[in-house]
Amino acid sequence: MALKPPPIGEVMQQVNELVGPAGLVDEVDRNARQLAQAALRKLDFVSREEFDAQTAVLERTRGKIAALESELAAMTEQLAKLEAQSKSDTDSSS
Repeated sequence: MALKPPPIGEVMQQVNELVGPAGLVDEVDRNARQLAQAALRKLDFVSREEFDAQTAVLERTRGKIAALESELAAMTEQLAKLEAQSKSDTDSSS
């Protein structure tokens, strides 16, 4: 018959009794933070500050594009009117 390992809770309780709960919790917390930081450094992430800065740049760029699109539409409309007027002037002089 195979031996069944004790539940992890019991193992942690025994370790806490031997090492002391505060020392173990601090050590586990410190190691977990170090592992998480090391893993995040390997990934291609940007900082929140850089993300916010790029978001602001994108918003300004979108505003400029919208203004340019409006200006282009107005100029296109003016050109169409001038072309129509030029055509009607040409037709009436013929």
